[in-house]
Amino acid sequence: MSRAKMPPQIFRLVLLTLAIIVSYLIARYLLTPSTFRQYGFYRGDALAELSSRTPVFAGRKSCLECHEEIQTKLFKGEHKTIGCETCHGPSSLHAADPDSEAKKPDKRNTTACIRCHEANPSRPVTQKQINIRNHYTGQKCVECHVPHQPNEVP
Repeated sequence: MSRAKMPPQIFRLVLLTLAIIVSYLIARYLLTPSTFRQYGFYRGDALAELSSRTPVFAGRKSCLECHEEIQTKLFKGEHKTIGCETCHGPSSLHAADPDSEAKKPDKRNTTACIRCHEANPSRPVTQKQINIRNHYTGQKCVECHVPHQPNEVP
C-alpha cells in the first residue's frame, strides 16, 4: 500500500501557519516586559512609574482650604457631589502657588457645563440636560446660571 502524499500547496500552507505561530511566540517573548503578570494581567513596573509622577489634580480638600465660601454654596446645590476640578480643570499648580495669575484655573468654561449637561440618551433622566442648539444662544452658561447653584439667577 502506498502512502498518500500531501499536495505541495497544502504543505506550504502548513509551513506558513507554523512560521506565523513561531514568529508570534518569539515576538511575544521578546516584547513582553519581565514584570508583566506580576500583579495579574498588568505590568508590575507601571505602578512605580505612575506613583513617581507629579500629581496633576490637587483634590477638593486643597481647593476648600482657600475657597470656604464656595463650599457652603456648593454643598447646598445640585453639584455637591462633583469635585472642583471636574469643571475648573487640574489645579495642583494653582494650589502650590495660589497667588500666580497664570496658574489659576478657568472659571468661565462653557465646555465644562456642556460635558455633563448636553442631551444624551445614555444619561439618567433625573440629570438636567439641554439641547445646545436650542438652548445656547451664543453667551456663556455662567451669564444665565450660577455654576455652584444652577437654579439661581445671577
